[in-house]
Amino acid sequence: MDRVKKKLAFGCMRLPMKDGKVDEPQFCQMIDRFIEEGFNYFDTAHGYIGGQSETAIRSCLTSRYSRESYLLTDKLTDSYFEKEEDIRPFFENQLKWCGVEYFDFYLMHAQGSGNYPKFRRCRAYETAFELKAEGKIRHVGLSFHDKAEVLEQILNDYPEIEVVQIQFNYLDYDDPAVQSKKVYDVCRRHGKPILVMEPVKGGNLANMPAAARKVLDDLGGGSPASYAVRFAAGFEGMLSILSGMSSIEQLEDNISYMKDFKPLDESEMSAVKRVVEILHSKNLIPCTACRYCVEGCPKKISIPDLFSCMNTKELTHDWNADYYYGIHTHNGGKASDCIKCGKCEKICPQHLPIRELLVKTAEKFERS
Repeated sequence: MDRVKKKLAFGCMRLPMKDGKVDEPQFCQMIDRFIEEGFNYFDTAHGYIGGQSETAIRSCLTSRYSRESYLLTDKLTDSYFEKEEDIRPFFENQLKWCGVEYFDFYLMHAQGSGNYPKFRRCRAYETAFELKAEGKIRHVGLSFHDKAEVLEQILNDYPEIEVVQIQFNYLDYDDPAVQSKKVYDVCRRHGKPILVMEPVKGGNLANMPAAARKVLDDLGGGSPASYAVRFAAGFEGMLSILSGMSSIEQLEDNISYMKDFKPLDESEMSAVKRVVEILHSKNLIPCTACRYCVEGCPKKISIPDLFSCMNTKELTHDWNADYYYGIHTHNGGKASDCIKCGKCEKICPQHLPIRELLVKTAEKFERS
């Protein structure tokens, strides 16, 4: 793990897109700048961008750079195996899709009380440890979305786990559903290095209400995203902070303050706390747009996009939210189409009452 050069990681769930495909020329340009500035950590999973993330990494990263110049993380997601015998063939395909002979980190994906029993039953962790012994994985870990007590159980069951990826940002720090601080404390107690996902909470901490934005602007420093990423990176035990970058502009902004990282100072921490107070007063939907809910929706409702429209409507009250609601529901999948099956709520890492929120979203956008 000492090969992780700097604390900013390139999260490949939100890449630059063009006509429904990854914009590979721009992705190549972003990778070149990232590596040029001394960063080397990339994170993907098979479900990201419908499988395009892994193959774009092969085209733009692994086929263009020596294996020693980057670190690559991939993940085992429960929807891609049903029994132990399914795991190795899927893993071997992931190596091919990414164009590598081994992964530096391989994580059991989105672990929680709902899917952990399946991983145990199918000996997923044991298989990963075997693959490590064979040299096809350097470090075995997990990404986590649940309460602290569940992580405690997993780390007790599998003390060989080397790294834990958690959701951690200043808005979720004391959130009772996400439990960022409590989960962080479990990792520290078990001595596990931490990878951070959602430091900007799906962009919500970059695009914020004017009152909150002013608090950060008055500091006279960086972008709203910079304070969110630096907040997470400033805690002890943080190995790297993932940022999903979909444009060269976002990349350059991240590089500007993470190339020579400095934790938030006292005045900046006070400002962040004030921002939290303002955002909590807005009662927004804390969706991170992970899109796990979309795959299993029988009505093909693009739930994160509709919630994003709802949040924008609450914050700005302008026509733009209505416009984008129309785009995301043009071919069906309105909030009112929900049949309340509950599949989305079972898989939601944020434990959101999605069915109830869809009713409110329909009331907001579909009254006419």
